[in-house]
Amino acid sequence: MFLGKSGAILLGFPDTTQDADEFPAKSEQNGQAIVASLRELGFQLTDADIAAIVGGKAIVQLKDGPFDLDLIFAPDGIEKFDDAWTRRVEVDGLPVCHPDDIIASKRAAGRAKDQESLPRLIAVREYWERHLKNR
Repeated sequence: MFLGKSGAILLGFPDTTQDADEFPAKSEQNGQAIVASLRELGFQLTDADIAAIVGGKAIVQLKDGPFDLDLIFAPDGIEKFDDAWTRRVEVDGLPVCHPDDIIASKRAAGRAKDQESLPRLIAVREYWERHLKNR
């Protein structure tokens, strides 16, 4: 699922980002599938990258591909993938974390740049709930 600012942008957040944040399910089988997909997309993965992905390391940052990608297997503020998956929303066929989960993750991360964006994220969530949720 898309998470972070990339997920928020898909929900209408008026901003930009330098990377895509993905929240994948943590399992060896899923990790192997992710590795195969990333190679197909053109990512150059090291043995350390592969081990981190298959092992479900909390955060795996990939810079050697067609775009920068953060795989976040354990995002701050979200306890379990399965719970977040049940709350997900679809945007043009793409799974995106629910706005509440994106906000919870930004709050829990505690970084200044995340705290600064919270009021705008909350406004986007309110807009999404009023205008886009049932499209």
